[in-house]
Amino acid sequence: MIIAIQLIAGFFCLVAGAEWLVRGASKLALSIGVSPLVIGLTIVAFGTSSPELAVNLQAAYQGSSDMAVGNVVGSNIFNVLFILGLSALLSPLVVSSQLMRIDVPLMIGVSVLMYGLSLNGTINRLEGGLLFALLVLYTVFLIWQSRRENHAARELEYQIQVKPGPWFKDVVWIAAGLVLLVMGSRWLVEGAVALAHAFGISELVIGLTIVSVGTSLPELATSVVAALKGERDIAVGNVVGSNTFNVLSVLGLSSIVAPAGIDVSPTALNFDIPVMIAVAIACLPVFLTDFKISRWEGFLFMAYYAAYTSYLIMDSIKHDSLPIFSKIMLTLVMPLTAVALLILLIRHILAKRKRKRS
Repeated sequence: MIIAIQLIAGFFCLVAGAEWLVRGASKLALSIGVSPLVIGLTIVAFGTSSPELAVNLQAAYQGSSDMAVGNVVGSNIFNVLFILGLSALLSPLVVSSQLMRIDVPLMIGVSVLMYGLSLNGTINRLEGGLLFALLVLYTVFLIWQSRRENHAARELEYQIQVKPGPWFKDVVWIAAGLVLLVMGSRWLVEGAVALAHAFGISELVIGLTIVSVGTSLPELATSVVAALKGERDIAVGNVVGSNTFNVLSVLGLSSIVAPAGIDVSPTALNFDIPVMIAVAIACLPVFLTDFKISRWEGFLFMAYYAAYTSYLIMDSIKHDSLPIFSKIMLTLVMPLTAVALLILLIRHILAKRKRKRS
């Protein structure tokens, strides 16, 4: 009972802390004249991923490497399969061409980079510094790119929605958000570790499921609300940007904070990280179909997340049905999905060539 209360309190503090941090940082940035686009791509992206960062820093400091890795990998899988899936079920999502040219390939690239750095079983401090340096370069690129475009209309819309006030109030919001994030992350990590030990479940599985879902609540709320309001491009961009941030910043800083770096278990290296990469790659043919995510594709995403979670649970408790379930997934479902995605990609290429000829 105490563990459950600790987990719920941790989740509540993380979500509230992220909300307060985003609110204060956005208003402060507006007060000092930073454009809404830069706010969304930097401060708001940090805010929605701040629960993952807070939990991972706490887990890394306590030496819970499996929790730290599981949180990043699980959050990225949850973001694409569940959040985008649910958002697409509510309303088909539009994908911008800029997202396809830059951000999705970058998400795939950093996922593959994470796998490469993990091959020796550890992401050390130097490699964590490399990941964080890439985030700095990416942020500088976004700011540079935003200055080349005219966003007067977006600035007007943003200023209508958010009125800047006295800067000290914004600082108070930021400080309060950070305090809640620290408290929430500590309670969540301690509760999750206790839960894992109580039920004999590994910290990796807890990180991949309960913790990753809990820390992804800000992304879930943002994308679902954006989809319902018709801001469909925001719903997709939020997920893609958060996934990139999770690897470069959350994992990078965690590796720097951890005394001996972050250890990556063979289970994560051989199964969970490849699943994260496969999910990222699967976005390409799905997103390329008329640059949108249809409802049936959203249903497919959610079905795969249910299958992935079911596998984790059955594997952790050594369920008798696990061999049959694994065989069906590997020999039937996965090949059929791969063929379907390949057909979608070929149809897109052929349609593109036909349009050029005409």
